[in-house]
Amino acid sequence: MEVNLPDFEQHTQCVIIRLPGGSGEHRVSLTHGWSLKRRLTVIAGIVMALLCAVVTSLVLVSVHGLATNYKTDQIVGASLKVVNMTRRNVLPSALPPQDGAIIQVLNADRQVVSATPRAVGEPPMARFEPPGDSVREKRVICGLPMFGGDCAIVVAFRVYMPQGDWIIYAADHDVPWYVGDELFALLISGSILLIALATFGTYRVVGKTLRPVDSISAELAEINATDLGRRVPLPESQDEIHRLGCTVNKTLDRLEAVVEMQRRFASDASHDLRSPITAMRAQVEAALLAPEDADWQAMSHAQLDSLDRLEALVSDLLILARLDAGAPMVKERLDLSHLAATELDQRPRRVQVIRHLQPGVKVNGDRLRLIRLLTNLMDNAERHASSRITVSVRESGRCAVLEVLDDGMGIPPDKREAVFQRFTRLDAARNKDAGGTGLGLPIAREIATGHGGTLTVEDSPRGARFVARIPLSDH
Repeated sequence: MEVNLPDFEQHTQCVIIRLPGGSGEHRVSLTHGWSLKRRLTVIAGIVMALLCAVVTSLVLVSVHGLATNYKTDQIVGASLKVVNMTRRNVLPSALPPQDGAIIQVLNADRQVVSATPRAVGEPPMARFEPPGDSVREKRVICGLPMFGGDCAIVVAFRVYMPQGDWIIYAADHDVPWYVGDELFALLISGSILLIALATFGTYRVVGKTLRPVDSISAELAEINATDLGRRVPLPESQDEIHRLGCTVNKTLDRLEAVVEMQRRFASDASHDLRSPITAMRAQVEAALLAPEDADWQAMSHAQLDSLDRLEALVSDLLILARLDAGAPMVKERLDLSHLAATELDQRPRRVQVIRHLQPGVKVNGDRLRLIRLLTNLMDNAERHASSRITVSVRESGRCAVLEVLDDGMGIPPDKREAVFQRFTRLDAARNKDAGGTGLGLPIAREIATGHGGTLTVEDSPRGARFVARIPLSDH
C-alpha cells in the first residue's frame, strides 16, 4: 500500500492510495473547503491505518513462521515414532492416529505397507525423497486429495533397511497466511479500535488546540478602524498559539498607534493648511469691502507670505508621504564633509556659522535627502539661534556624525523626543509664526532612519544640539 499525504496548500488536495496487486489507485480528496481540523483528522486516520497494516503484516509473518515451525516439529515428532517402529521391525499394517498427522510407509519397492487410518488404501502422497545422504526433506504440496485439495506440509524420512531404503511420508495441513481466524479477527479488531481512537483523539486534541485560534479570528473579524482598542484573547497555555495572540496584540498596538498618529497628523495638517487660507480669505474680503481704502500692495505681500507658507507646508507633506511610502533612495558614496560645506556655502548668512568639518568622512546615501536633512537642521537652528550656529562633521567609531548646535534657548530634556513628532511646537518661541511648518525635524529623523542611522537631541552647555549618526561607507 502506498499513500501520498498532502501538503497544506490553498487548493484541492488528495490522498492517493495505491493498493498492491494492481487493483488501481484510490483518491481521497481533501478540498479547499475542509477545515484544518478535518484534514488533520483524516491524515491521522490514514497514518494510523498504515501503521496498523504494517504492524499486522509483521505480526502475521512472524506468527506464521512460528506456527509453521511448530507444526513441522509436530509432524517430525510423529514420524520419528514410525521410524523407530520400522527400524525394530514392529511396524503394523495400520498405524494408530498420530496427533492429526497423516503417515504413509513405503518399502524399497515404493509400495505403501503401512499407513494411518485416513491414508489406508491411498496411493503415495508424494514422489520426492530426501536428496543424497540426507535422511529428511520437507516440502509444501497443494492439491492432495486426502487433505481436500488444500496445501499440506509433507516431511519425507529415509530409513536404511537391509533390503533397501524405505521412505516414510508424514503430512498435516499447512498454516494459512492469516494463521488462524481468532488471531486475524483480533488483529483486525485491534487495528479498527486504534484507528478509531487515533481519529477521535486527533479530532478532539486539534479542536481543543485550535479553539483559541477561532477565538482570535472571531475577535479580529469584529475589530475595525473605529474600534482599535480591542485585543484578541490569549490562551492560558504558554505555547505557539499564545505567542501568536501576543504577536497579534502587539501588531494591533502598533496599528492603533499608527492610526492615531495618522488621525492626529490629518487634524494638524488640516489646521495648518486652513490657517493661512483663512488669513488670506479674511484679507481679500476686507479689501473687497472697502476697495478704495485697501492697501493692495501690502495685501499682496501678505498674500505672498501666506502662499510661501502653504508651499512650504505642502512640500513637506509630499516629502513625508514619499518617506512613509518607502520611496527608494538613490544611494552613492558621498563625502559628508564636502556635501555639508557645499550646502553651507550656498545658504544666505543670517547668523554666524562656525564649521568643524573633518575631511574624508564617507557615507553611502542619497545626496538630495542628506542635503534636506542638513537644510532642515539649519533652518531650525537659524530660527532659534541668538547669534551663532556650529556645524561639525566627524567620524566616531563606525559612524559619521553630523552635529548642528545653536546658541538659543535650548530644549528641555523631557521634550527632546516630542520635537520629532509631526506638527509639534513646544512654546511660543517655536510656533508657526517663527517660520516653521512643524515637519522639518520629523522629516530629518525619517531621513536619518532611512539611512540606517539616528537623529537625537543631546546635552549641550547652551542651545539645542542635534546629532545625526549615519553608518560609514565600507569601501
